[in-house]
Amino acid sequence: MSGQLVTFVPIFVFVAVLIGFVVTNLVLAHTVGPRKSTAVKEMPYESGMDPIGDARQPFDVKFYLVAILFLVFDVELLFLYPWAVSAYVDQPNHWAGSPFEKPNVPKHLGHDSPGIPLELRGTVFGVMLVFIATLAIAYVYAWRKGVFKWR
Repeated sequence: MSGQLVTFVPIFVFVAVLIGFVVTNLVLAHTVGPRKSTAVKEMPYESGMDPIGDARQPFDVKFYLVAILFLVFDVELLFLYPWAVSAYVDQPNHWAGSPFEKPNVPKHLGHDSPGIPLELRGTVFGVMLVFIATLAIAYVYAWRKGVFKWR
């Protein structure tokens, strides 16, 4: 065997054992498991409640609004955390005294600090204000639609 292929042998063994366990469990569950079919087992079941009415009835629009709000504010955090961490790092030696070493920042970025360059901070701040204003508009829209009211 070549040197590179030898390094992957533990991974191949792990995958083979994993596939063996899966196949063994599926075969055992199918052959040994009980198969008594009753009317109660064949009945649809949803979220711990017996189904009432037709399964194809339309959902209330508020359900979709809550789902969209969750996505909007979840994506907001994805953008705000990195910006908040790197927004106002000024000193090139801000890592001094920390137990971690200073990260390697590529020289093509034109600055020694891992934060936002000084000449772009105003632009990035303006973009973040527009982003937060858009989120505020979405919040007010949801409030007016009554998404936050419990029935």
